[in-house]
Amino acid sequence: MVKHGRSEAEVDWTSSNCNPMTPALFDTLWDEALGVLGGAKAVYHSRRSLGAVARWAMDINTVSDRALHVLFADNMFRPAMTEAGPNAEAFHLLVLPQHKLDPKKYAGLLRQDPKTGQASTMAIAMDFERRLGLVLGSAYCGTVKKLGFTVMNALLPRLGVLPLHCAANEGEGGDCALFLGLSGTGKTTLSAAPGRLLLGDDEHGWDDQGIANMEHGCYAKLIDLDPRREPEIHHACFHQAPAQQHGAIIENAMYYPDGRFDLADRRLTENSRGSYPLAFLDSIKEPPVGGHPKAIVFLTADANGVLPPVAVLPPDAAMFWFMMGYTSKLAGTETGVVEPQTTFSRFFGAPFMPGLPSVYAALLGEKLRRHGSRVYLVNTGWTAGPYGQGRRMDLRLTRTIVQAALDGKLDTVPLRQDPIFKLAVPTACPGLDDATVLDPLSTWADKAAFRDRAARLAAQFAAHYQKAFPNRDRKLDQFCPGL
Repeated sequence: MVKHGRSEAEVDWTSSNCNPMTPALFDTLWDEALGVLGGAKAVYHSRRSLGAVARWAMDINTVSDRALHVLFADNMFRPAMTEAGPNAEAFHLLVLPQHKLDPKKYAGLLRQDPKTGQASTMAIAMDFERRLGLVLGSAYCGTVKKLGFTVMNALLPRLGVLPLHCAANEGEGGDCALFLGLSGTGKTTLSAAPGRLLLGDDEHGWDDQGIANMEHGCYAKLIDLDPRREPEIHHACFHQAPAQQHGAIIENAMYYPDGRFDLADRRLTENSRGSYPLAFLDSIKEPPVGGHPKAIVFLTADANGVLPPVAVLPPDAAMFWFMMGYTSKLAGTETGVVEPQTTFSRFFGAPFMPGLPSVYAALLGEKLRRHGSRVYLVNTGWTAGPYGQGRRMDLRLTRTIVQAALDGKLDTVPLRQDPIFKLAVPTACPGLDDATVLDPLSTWADKAAFRDRAARLAAQFAAHYQKAFPNRDRKLDQFCPGL
């Protein structure tokens, strides 16, 4: 990220994801990219838009010597805006996926590749002020998508718009709901609910008039995709159509000469992907805009098995959990011992949220108070013990809880205060026959083991919170476990 202008004060340069670059180095890379494009046999161009509303949308010009990445931009970004708004100045992105940089030329200037000990042969760089971006030496299509949205996440707060890495849907009565969660928490599954229209599954903006999708397509993970469990995604990616009309892009998946895909093959990577237009799905809303969200669901997959299935978050508590972005990732099983890895990703998308944490958190708090949106923490992880001992939350249980939250039925049930995680936990849930599962302690046979596990997780919360947010709003400290 180029460090100059307003970005110098507005980007969180203490974050490990925000790597500063001088304007001079960016210009050198830009000139090199223009030189490569000047000698290319063909150059491809797409003008699209990031955002479904002219109030804050930004047009983006994607230029590449490879047709694939421009087709990807066509899938993922929206039709260009004809109406000029406050964010109307276009962004220009040059993509040279096969052009590797000379490590000697950029020694000491680009990050060192730990495998070679030399400067990296690739660069993904963005200049928020001059609205310029570069993808050099990286063929992963997702880089194009995430670079565009990182730029939006940096620029939108200047307009009073809160960028959100979330899914959004709308009920028959026009009530909008948001689902925030990291990989493996169930965001895509829970947002694709019967009787509700999908606005989008990944990137949205929330302004004074409501919610709007930034995207035109979906970028779904394909590893182990089962057409019986995810029929819409499978059909979007693999339906029969002439090549010139199909529209889906399959990336990083094992493909055999006879035309078969093996979506279970993870030898090279688990990150196989399918890019396709939202229009390939049923039950979508067009245009993908909605009112202010009535309910917001923060999803976490707690592999420790100590968080309740649901908790109610008042605005200040919501700001804290928004900043933490907690979930668990599972470690490898090579030694036969599986331990969950505690993961904190601020705002449920740390690498792509470059602004100051206080800005995003304050925007959320202000909008919650102004519009009365209700926030819930929903644990889709484990109960009755940690991963390997307990069991995964039943999807039917989670769906019942989420439906009660969206219907506002959790607003009238009694709440208890969780002494360890400082959460307001419902003691009952409409539609749920057995409420004992709402108290995670009651599901563990070994109560002492539960308390030990919960105390360890609470200590991890406190350590990360104090280290990651030294300039935090101290009023949020009261919601941090372990403090």
